[in-house]
Amino acid sequence: MKAEAPSAPIYVVWEITLRCDLSCGSCGSRAGKPRDDELSTAEALDVVKQLAAMGTREVTLIGGEAYLREDWHLIARAIVDHGMRASMTTAGRGMTRERSQLAKASGVSAVSVSIDGLGETHDTQRGVRGAFDSALEALSNLRDAGVTLAVNTQLNRLSVPQLGNIMDLLIAQKVRGWQVQLTVPMGRAADRPDWLLQPYELLDLFPKLASEAERGLEHGVRIWLANNVGYFGPHEGVLRGRGTEAGFHWTGCPAGTRAMGIESDGAVKGCPSLPTADYTGGHVRERKLRDLWDHTKQLRYTRDRTAADLWGFCSTCYYADECRAGCTWTSHVYMGKPGNNPFCHHRALEHDKLGLRERLVHVERAPGTPFDHGRFEIVVEPKDAPARPATDEKATRRLPILGA
Repeated sequence: MKAEAPSAPIYVVWEITLRCDLSCGSCGSRAGKPRDDELSTAEALDVVKQLAAMGTREVTLIGGEAYLREDWHLIARAIVDHGMRASMTTAGRGMTRERSQLAKASGVSAVSVSIDGLGETHDTQRGVRGAFDSALEALSNLRDAGVTLAVNTQLNRLSVPQLGNIMDLLIAQKVRGWQVQLTVPMGRAADRPDWLLQPYELLDLFPKLASEAERGLEHGVRIWLANNVGYFGPHEGVLRGRGTEAGFHWTGCPAGTRAMGIESDGAVKGCPSLPTADYTGGHVRERKLRDLWDHTKQLRYTRDRTAADLWGFCSTCYYADECRAGCTWTSHVYMGKPGNNPFCHHRALEHDKLGLRERLVHVERAPGTPFDHGRFEIVVEPKDAPARPATDEKATRRLPILGA
């Protein structure tokens, strides 16, 4: 038997505290208070050593709000001193001039600030009035400190109408990267199904994203698709190639193949967004990271998954072997299990050719705990059917689901 080639978590997203100074409606972890058993400084620095030994290249510090942990800069400095790239993601409410300068001094190479629309649109999603102004101030403070700027944006019913306005802002703020991510029903977002896009709305979303990507490139702003935005549509080259050239396309969920997520208490997952209960392979206090990465089924899940594990439309798709149902997180929190992901541009186009569309109906509420989710069901209906909210009762008459 041929030996398995060594693999490593090239990119790691590390939630170093669950403490937060906002109450974001899209927060999958329902962040606010720190966990009772968050890693000590010594334990965190040992994690840094283990990541470096495994071949990790970049670690992004998140929360909650990473800067609300007093030793965040020590962790960042250790990451850099061990030859890895340190970055941060923040909503920016408390990214003061002093913290921005400390980030630079600690070797943090880039900070991504959340911008989910302008003014009230952003504040509504972030749960605190004035959050938008704070985010702008954070951009200014970081820029003045010499830190490379990026912005991340949730794609939902509130933010999508303002994509052009957000790009205008990024150009004016001299932001270099823009990551976009579909809001999915985990954590607090599970309580807001009315915010969520429907699969057929991807038909309008992707041309808008492609247009903004091309406009941004003219001003030095490159778009970066999160792993739940895809797949295999006509704009794939422009969007996944970050506007540089054609030929780029989705190559499968990176969770547990080249990415890892670590929670503040040391729980280890293949991706920071995955539901904790179903995808935690173990804890750093109990087992070494290399052991967890190599031998736990939760972290090996994507490495071991094949097209035979897919179901529904995804099991019959032309791209099944390579795509393997796209983002595991998205399919699991919508459908209750991975392997069938209705948020796919190619899939929406295939239904549209037949005069159909897929609509998701909310049928099970989330229990209200960190990284929780409810459940949705797919209704396939004529594409000119009247628009209905995701909270409608299940349709009593269903058309056949493609690929079922």
